[in-house]
Amino acid sequence: MKLLLSTLLYSAYPYTYVSIYRHTCITLAKLVMSNSIEKACLGAEELPKACLDAEELPKACLWETMHVIRWGGFWFPAEVVKPAMTFRSSFTARNDDVSLASSMKTGTTWLKSLALSCILSPDDGADDLLAADSPHILVPSVEAVVFNRKRLKFDIYDASAPRLIHTHIPYSLLPDSIKSSSSSTKIVYIARNPKDTLISWWHFLKSNSRSIPLEKAFDAFSSGVCNYGSFFDHVAEYWIESRKRPEKILFLKNEELKSNPKAQISKMAEFLGKPIGSEDEVEKIIWRCSLERMKNLEVNKSGRTFVPVSNDSFFRKGEVGDWKNYLTPEMAERIDQLSRDRHEAID
Repeated sequence: MKLLLSTLLYSAYPYTYVSIYRHTCITLAKLVMSNSIEKACLGAEELPKACLDAEELPKACLWETMHVIRWGGFWFPAEVVKPAMTFRSSFTARNDDVSLASSMKTGTTWLKSLALSCILSPDDGADDLLAADSPHILVPSVEAVVFNRKRLKFDIYDASAPRLIHTHIPYSLLPDSIKSSSSSTKIVYIARNPKDTLISWWHFLKSNSRSIPLEKAFDAFSSGVCNYGSFFDHVAEYWIESRKRPEKILFLKNEELKSNPKAQISKMAEFLGKPIGSEDEVEKIIWRCSLERMKNLEVNKSGRTFVPVSNDSFFRKGEVGDWKNYLTPEMAERIDQLSRDRHEAID
């Protein structure tokens, strides 16, 4: 387990708003300088059950603009905590549901497009769907629906038909109906090199009016006080469960999808019970979901699917190793050390 996780982490990698929590707003810089992160970041698991309302949970503020709340040991954007709690407590999974999962900026948009294309054959109109709507409308991220500007194609909580959904929620906070040993709901998770993930997240922030210095984004990412908490813990939770239950959780790596898309897409389709009949069909899926095509579709070139996010910001480079153009050797070593520390703690 130690060697596998080391290799994975070290080298692979509408309408309602929750009130903004201006009180008890602690900047990340102060937390880091005072070495008081743990004191300020008590998790939901340390609170009485009666206090699990989002307003009772620990809060922090990044860069004086981004409010985050700590629930279940992970930091979340303030607006998504209540939807995430509702999902955990109210979602009833079907055995033929599919839940995609990821930390932020690891290949979520790509995974949504690929999964949809695997499940729907060209005869079902998968090509036309991706040309007509954002993947984030077609495959909604359950906790982020508060940001949607457009009505979803289906009701996430309507269990009358199979659903293809996505979440950034850590495995430990998923609904029991998904995680249960009696549930056959499939989970597909995508991971990415943490250094590339950081750079992608930083560019995403910049492209959506958050001009954060790289050093501050690096501090937030390294400390885990950022969107959806510690990247390393997030990946580790799904990785461990995928080793225990490979029939339930398929763990994909962004880098392997890029280097050998035919094999990885075929593996995902087989896992989802939708084996692809021919190599030509796989090639069509690769083309249909390619960055070059997706970023040039009119639906992805302009407008906003989510209130604060431009559609084109979901499509940048998608390159492996782009972090080398931005991170100092000291930053790279710090992230590598965090990866090593995480897998050693698990072993």
